[in-house]
Amino acid sequence: MNLRQQDAVARPRARGTERSAARRAELIAIGRRLFADTSYDALSMDDIARQAHVAKGLIYYYFQSKRGYYLAIVRDSVADLVAFAASGAELPAVDRVHRTIDGYLRFAEHHQAAYRTIVSGGVGFDTEVHAIRDGVREAIIATIAEGAYGRTEIAPPARMGLLSWVCGVEGATLDWIDRPALSRETMRELLVRTLGGALRAVEELDPSHPAPPPARRPD
Repeated sequence: MNLRQQDAVARPRARGTERSAARRAELIAIGRRLFADTSYDALSMDDIARQAHVAKGLIYYYFQSKRGYYLAIVRDSVADLVAFAASGAELPAVDRVHRTIDGYLRFAEHHQAAYRTIVSGGVGFDTEVHAIRDGVREAIIATIAEGAYGRTEIAPPARMGLLSWVCGVEGATLDWIDRPALSRETMRELLVRTLGGALRAVEELDPSHPAPPPARRPD
């Protein structure tokens, strides 16, 4: 087969791959809307196929199972959150922290079922969901560490202090989406202030990680 013939074969394959990827992305986008505030158990594959206006076999073709489909949706949703947390490096540290926390709360607010799944770890001990959750935690810790200390490689006391804060944020956010007595703006300010307390506690234990000026108490 000469180069021209090889190219003629490759082009349809490439177009087929692009169409397949686009179709898969379309199904994930549909799933994100369906699962936005509906739990995993509340939707059967028949429900999903009917509401998505597709054949059930098409979902199995791309995702093998309902769980595979849901995990793909959760990963896609979380990728947006992680990308948002990692962006905005040009902003002042305080603005970036506010932006990151606000984006986190918006995600939880608009993807409540997915957020509950991620934070609770799925049904039983689901290692794949735990890995997704751990990835989100590490992204948030890296964002805060970069803003507070100018680097993402931090000592164990600093990492544990920030991890403790992130875990507290998860619990508080779960309660907030269940009982939204506070506005998102108030919730964001509360989390920012508790972060300041965590950064000051880290400094007391490890002076090599001083709290940034915005987190310091006025003399």
